[in-house]
Amino acid sequence: MDHGPGMQAMPGMPGMGVTVSSVDTAGAVLFIGWALVMWLAVAVLAWGNRRAVRPWLYKTAAGLIALGVIGQIGHFQEHVAQAGYWIANPYSPSWMTPWANSIARGMGEIDMTKPGLGMEILHLTGNFIFLAGLVGIVQITARAGRDLTSRTWARMGVWMQGLHGVEHIILTASVALGASRAIGLSTWFGAIDPGPALVTYRVWWHFVANLIGTAILGLAVYHLWKERRLVQAAHGRAPAPVPAAPDPAAAPDTTPQPARAGRP
Repeated sequence: MDHGPGMQAMPGMPGMGVTVSSVDTAGAVLFIGWALVMWLAVAVLAWGNRRAVRPWLYKTAAGLIALGVIGQIGHFQEHVAQAGYWIANPYSPSWMTPWANSIARGMGEIDMTKPGLGMEILHLTGNFIFLAGLVGIVQITARAGRDLTSRTWARMGVWMQGLHGVEHIILTASVALGASRAIGLSTWFGAIDPGPALVTYRVWWHFVANLIGTAILGLAVYHLWKERRLVQAAHGRAPAPVPAAPDPAAAPDTTPQPARAGRP
């Protein structure tokens, strides 16, 4: 969850005198590993799509999309929870779910002197998991033609989420380089003083960005399901066509006809 820069750190955040547990560390390692595996799959698919079709290409792309969808469901619910907490407590520091706090503590071990760094790395990682899922839809539709609706929505999502990912890179880099607060568009480049105004702006900025991005992902997946036969056919996996039922109107009439009486 996005912790307002310069605000009171949440209990348990690195650097606040609380020991990071092995569970925190394991969660951070697994989450980063998840993102790395997905981007390795993106690279493999980009290489494979330039060559002859192989059965594993379709399976790899489908798995990449599934992991992206699962990751974004978890990511978006964090922003929903944060927005809900803000509605109930508009003047309080921003909040994270216990599991997000745990992973952020583990990621914060990179530099324990910067309490906000773990949270920034957490959201940077989550956004790149989301982006990889969108890229997976672009990859799986690459052989089926550029006019697929699912591909159009996915490409739109890649552009939007790519820009959002750049925002998180800047936020994370600014904290890692020693800035007193995260610097980016969602903090108005440090111009908003720490406090409720900054928390409000950042909470709702990221909530709206993820709401739009999640809607685009949902539309891309919906249309991909509708266009799955075209995608499967492009990967040599289309099911055998079902024989069409014979048209009764087109069948020849074999009914015996009565013989006509001849002339005497």
